[in-house]
Amino acid sequence: MPGPSSGRQARRPLSVRATRPAKRRGANARVRLTVGRLLLVSALLLAGIKLVQVQGFEAEALSLKAEQQRATPIRIPAERGAILDRNGNQLAFSIAAKQLYVVPQLMRKNWAEALAKDPKIGSFEDHAKAIGKAVEQVLGKEVDGQKTDEKTMTDKILTDTTYIELVDNVDPTKAAAVRKQFSEIGAENRAVRVYPNGKLASNIVGAANWRKDMQPAATHGLLGLESSQDNLLAGNEGRRVVDTMQGNDAVVIPGPDRDRELEPATPGKSLELTLDIDTQYVLQNMVTDYTAKSGAKSGSAVVLDSKTGEILAMANDKTFDPRDFGKATEDEKRNNAVSSLFEPGSVNKIITAAGAIENGLFQPDEVITVPGSIQVADRKINDAWVHGDLDMTFTGIFAKSSNVGTLMAAQKLGEDKYAELLRKFGLGKRTNSGLTGEEAGLVPPRNQWSGSTFGNLPIGQGLSMTLLQMTGMYQAIANNGLRIPPRIIRAEVDDNGARKETERPEGVRVVSPETAKTVRDMFRGVVQDAPGQTGTGKAAALSGYQIAGKTGTAQQIDKDSGRYSNSLYWITFAGILPADNPRYVVGIMLDGPTGTPFSGSAAPLFHDIASYLSQRYQVPLSAEQAPVLTLTP
Repeated sequence: MPGPSSGRQARRPLSVRATRPAKRRGANARVRLTVGRLLLVSALLLAGIKLVQVQGFEAEALSLKAEQQRATPIRIPAERGAILDRNGNQLAFSIAAKQLYVVPQLMRKNWAEALAKDPKIGSFEDHAKAIGKAVEQVLGKEVDGQKTDEKTMTDKILTDTTYIELVDNVDPTKAAAVRKQFSEIGAENRAVRVYPNGKLASNIVGAANWRKDMQPAATHGLLGLESSQDNLLAGNEGRRVVDTMQGNDAVVIPGPDRDRELEPATPGKSLELTLDIDTQYVLQNMVTDYTAKSGAKSGSAVVLDSKTGEILAMANDKTFDPRDFGKATEDEKRNNAVSSLFEPGSVNKIITAAGAIENGLFQPDEVITVPGSIQVADRKINDAWVHGDLDMTFTGIFAKSSNVGTLMAAQKLGEDKYAELLRKFGLGKRTNSGLTGEEAGLVPPRNQWSGSTFGNLPIGQGLSMTLLQMTGMYQAIANNGLRIPPRIIRAEVDDNGARKETERPEGVRVVSPETAKTVRDMFRGVVQDAPGQTGTGKAAALSGYQIAGKTGTAQQIDKDSGRYSNSLYWITFAGILPADNPRYVVGIMLDGPTGTPFSGSAAPLFHDIASYLSQRYQVPLSAEQAPVLTLTP
């Protein structure tokens, strides 16, 4: 058995083995601790370096990057140009306005955060009521038909939505007053198109309004010159950068200094028209009243400057209010003076008269025996009154409006020369006046004429034209045989007031100056009122002035029978003031006046228009009274 000594020896070695490993573990721990401290210090050092780098060297770049992430470039509309008459009077112009809006959900979130910091500011509902009250105090209870009372405004602000409009078309000064109190109210640019003269010339000017469906939203034309000249009036859009809630598709966040202009918009150009607003006003009233009295379905009139072809006035009996054009009918919006086609009737006889004189076929006082009827192919044409063989001067044929005598002269002129005159007088094609909705009219192509075609055209049947085209025919005679295509736009005016006149149309030589004067002198007989020598348009005569003109009565097609009606007519008149020194040309058309028609039924209206023109423009009296012309020897 082992003794005690051997037992103690056994324990001693155990004690020695236990002590040595403990010392090694302690040393290892100290090493790990030291390494850990070194790593932590290194990490902190690196973080510090990065923080210095971010806050010092990269701060500007990162700030710019953050700005770019929440900034959205948007297009901004330009200021729209005005539409002016020839004297600078405004027919249409725009005024600046604002649309006020809020972003309720964002407002509520921001208010909740502020409330957590300062409970004394009150609830969001109280804040919304305060805004509603302020809006009513500044704007009143209604703006442009929109309710702006405290309750309506408060209810909108409390709506659980991303974005909501408060009110549109607000005066910019009042909008600024509201936003000064509450910067969280947003304001977007708007423009209100103003038509200070209401319905005046609206068939020409047209209408425009603010279009939210366009990009960018802006005022755009929908009718008339507002539409056809939209690009010129609208100008060029600009660009700005705004802060948005969610990028490109979100609304602009309201608040100060949240938008930056990058590129300013270029204002649109204004249009100076050839119209005279005073003449337009008088003509429009005259046409409306006369059309109503005659019982006609519609009526129109045109006044041209005889030397330039400029349209001084153009009126229809039906028109519309461009401020509320949505309620207008298609008839009210249409400009019948250029879009309604009609057969001109006897006013077209001036082509035959001009052609015969130009080619030396007749002299004004030459006497011609005119039978009561004439056969042209399969058609027998009569005069409007029954007569046998009747001696008439060449002047008398037109003053008395003889169909038979006109056709006799036309046959002597010949079909080819007559067809060429139709072209020179501008028929069968648009005048390119600049007016919208203009029709070209219809002239049968020469190679499609039948035997009876030449029995219709010289007396104003079998072809169609607009009132502007008809008036333009007489402008050529008034302007010594040189036809100047009519125009409505006189000049463009930029935002600095610089005026650029539009290019004048090139004239078309129709007949010689001598022929034109002869025809003017002949057509004085139409308005003549002398014993036994009275023309068909004596009611057009104006004391103190020589007047040349022509009456017209054209049968309309009966829709049921497809034949010319004996009860439905177009009544026309075209006249020159004064005939001895032409200044103005007037054309009139009445569609279907009731009662027994007579060719002079539009002559009284011409008289009234000519009387006004002579006073308005101080037209000198004719040097001498027109001589009495022999019509029937």
